[in-house]
Amino acid sequence: MSEPVRAPLNVLFLCTGNSARSILAEAIMNRIGPPKFKAYSAGSMPAGKVNPYALALLSKLNYPTEGLRSKSWEEFSRADNPDAPELNFVFTVCDNAAGEVCPIWPGQPMTAHWGVPDPAAVQGSEAEIGLAFAETYRMLNNRINIFASLPLASLDRLTLQKRLDAIGKTTGQPEAAQ
Repeated sequence: MSEPVRAPLNVLFLCTGNSARSILAEAIMNRIGPPKFKAYSAGSMPAGKVNPYALALLSKLNYPTEGLRSKSWEEFSRADNPDAPELNFVFTVCDNAAGEVCPIWPGQPMTAHWGVPDPAAVQGSEAEIGLAFAETYRMLNNRINIFASLPLASLDRLTLQKRLDAIGKTTGQPEAAQ
């Protein structure tokens, strides 16, 4: 007899503008995470549109981009929003969002700061901007792969929090989950 089907764990990636880093993270997690994880992204002050360089990179890497949009974290924080998913994890991917007073998330999800440089702030040639987006993608992809490989069922909450915090400091190649 097979195990019963469980709902995926919901992961929210936060950034101030929700136009680049958090969008990349949402796309990465939604590629590698199922059926264990479902990702969302949002911003404290959403830009209102996804950065075209983020969309171009994701398209180049064969990610679906049609559902990606810049949205407010209020979509996920309002207790009176019956459509808001119950969050299991909330990760900030920019320093501004990490320093802001976040909403109270229903259900007390695990949180961590996984700050990465803002590729949308890079000025220069198309190649320099493209390189910045590729580097941000690489860092997020490494961290999300490490996170997705954690043995969540066998970790207590304190140990899991330490692992989540450590992942936020990861910059190199993916490491094997311990």
